[in-house]
Amino acid sequence: MAARTWFITGASRGFGREWAIAAMERGDSVAATARDTSSLDDLAERFGDKLLGLKLDVTDRAGAFDAVRRAHERFGRLDIIVNNAGYGQFGMVEELSEADAREQIETNLFGALWVTQAALPFLREQGGGHILQVSSIGGISAFPNIGMYHASKWALEGISQSLAQEVAGFGIKITMIEPAGYSTDWGGSSARHATALPAYDEFREQAAKARAARVGTPGDPVATRDAVMAIVDAENPPLRVFFGDGPLAIATADYESRLATWREWEPVSIAAHGRKD
Repeated sequence: MAARTWFITGASRGFGREWAIAAMERGDSVAATARDTSSLDDLAERFGDKLLGLKLDVTDRAGAFDAVRRAHERFGRLDIIVNNAGYGQFGMVEELSEADAREQIETNLFGALWVTQAALPFLREQGGGHILQVSSIGGISAFPNIGMYHASKWALEGISQSLAQEVAGFGIKITMIEPAGYSTDWGGSSARHATALPAYDEFREQAAKARAARVGTPGDPVATRDAVMAIVDAENPPLRVFFGDGPLAIATADYESRLATWREWEPVSIAAHGRKD
């Protein structure tokens, strides 16, 4: 397969870093963005001109457009766009400040939107490309104490499903990657925490125990390298794909519960339609 060019946000650590390494190890070129490009110095030394390090805060729309333009100028084309930059906002819904809520959406949703919008004209002009949106099992299900994170990922899922239909005719493919719990920094130093209200202390402890049981043994980010390569190499890649052992069981239980409730209340739903002339 011919070498391709990647544009990866949040490439300083976690999935973004692992996928950048995997791409360059097989001969592809990578435009890798980070808030602090010194975090990419070791990759630049190892891979030379296959790497273009770009300083980017994805909440800066103009900056995102400039970074994508510079990557295209350097490599001549863009084949795979990876919207990986993001973080987890912890806090019960009542605890969230306006800043907590807005900054989560600015990064996890608008950051991906700005990069996507910046890349689309280049992908359309060249007749194809593949956009990977890093969502989460939290993009289709929801748990306590991370409601704002869920809001950002559910929104990303919705806009990406619409996008997939809008750009299919241009040969552009969309995949939402939905990881389970992994040994990344998502819940560590990159996470943010709302100011806790004592009223939720007992429930917060219960939620933390439930999350620990649900996550079990976190996945290994390195193991996702082959998985993401299989997706970008596929002739017909999936619109959605889970990463990790466990998300399918969560999704199955969640959707079975939703369907059961919708069916139970269907007479009320139909009555709410009104007269049928």
